[in-house]
Amino acid sequence: MTISQNIQYIGVHDQNIDLFEGQYSVPEGITYNSYVILDEKIAVMDTADKHFTDQWLDQLSQVLGDRTPDYLVIQHMEPDHSCGITALLEKYPETIIVSSQFAFNIMKNTLGTDFAQRRLVVGENSTLELGKHTLTFVTAPMVHWPEVIMTYDSLEKTLFSADAFGTFGMPDTLEDWTPEARRYYIGIVGKYGAQVQALLKKAAALDIQRICALHGPILTGDPTPYIHLYDTWSSYGTESEGILIAYTSIYGSTKAAVELLAEQLRSAGCNVEVRDLARCDMTEAVAQAFRFGKVVLATTTYNADIFPFMKEFIHHLTERNFSNRTVALIENGTWAPAAARVMTKMLADCKNLTYTTASVKLPGALNDTAKAQIAALAQELCAAGASAE
Repeated sequence: MTISQNIQYIGVHDQNIDLFEGQYSVPEGITYNSYVILDEKIAVMDTADKHFTDQWLDQLSQVLGDRTPDYLVIQHMEPDHSCGITALLEKYPETIIVSSQFAFNIMKNTLGTDFAQRRLVVGENSTLELGKHTLTFVTAPMVHWPEVIMTYDSLEKTLFSADAFGTFGMPDTLEDWTPEARRYYIGIVGKYGAQVQALLKKAAALDIQRICALHGPILTGDPTPYIHLYDTWSSYGTESEGILIAYTSIYGSTKAAVELLAEQLRSAGCNVEVRDLARCDMTEAVAQAFRFGKVVLATTTYNADIFPFMKEFIHHLTERNFSNRTVALIENGTWAPAAARVMTKMLADCKNLTYTTASVKLPGALNDTAKAQIAALAQELCAAGASAE
């Protein structure tokens, strides 16, 4: 695929994978993106997953013709982007690897060598001249590994952004970019908001008209919408006004309470998403919690604790620095109810959480008292500004 006269795409689309990184469902697959910059000197940008090394090398050969690559730029040492290093160097023994010092340390550990005789170490604001193209390197530690660098091509105003701005699926379309980009970001990068904020400050100084990430589609034109979303996500702000109700239910009473609350919220004009944590894609539910400004957690007391799927969900939230949200609690317990106390304790280290005054306590079944509590909770959540967009 031709990106521009001098930038060619040689990535691959893995449609056979079921779980990315062993946990993220990818029904549309995942791309392992790689690029070639053609100039007086040639730079290959990253490689591909080990299952596609031969296909990737064949595509590279087709682009190169009778030329050889001068540089292989490794921005990120995660295996899905670095497994082709050895194969490329065997085929093109004069190629120089360009990467960060930290990346070469990882190469030593994973490949058995740091290519001491065939490497060029780059850091913040290092440059590489290809001819008309000048590449400037931007360090991006913990976005989302410590060795990450990004590469800015000033001639074509293109940012090769490593894993940032990536998505699951969608190798060649921008249709519905945001949902999968959100799920990808929150799941994989979400813990590192401070580091992403630091990166965005660097990006603000660049004239970017194209973003070439290591996963998903190439983003062209004004990058402001994508950067705005990254700014919102990495500052743990509210992307959309609305309410997520995440719940678990054993015999249906908690589900009935949730359905009643959702009905009342929607009748009042609120934007509501409901997720049954035992049955939904957990990573998508987590992404929705970071999308909205308000979250209702509804679960049962279980073994003097909470139901396992809710515990897992809250763990995902706290692991990713869940903060700046309004939280409401619904607990169910026929005897010795403990769910609200356990959930509050699990969220204790989260910053800037505001708990609703109203809460709901189910004594095993949905009764008149609980219905009145649900009405009060719905009124408080809507009054707090959770209107539909």
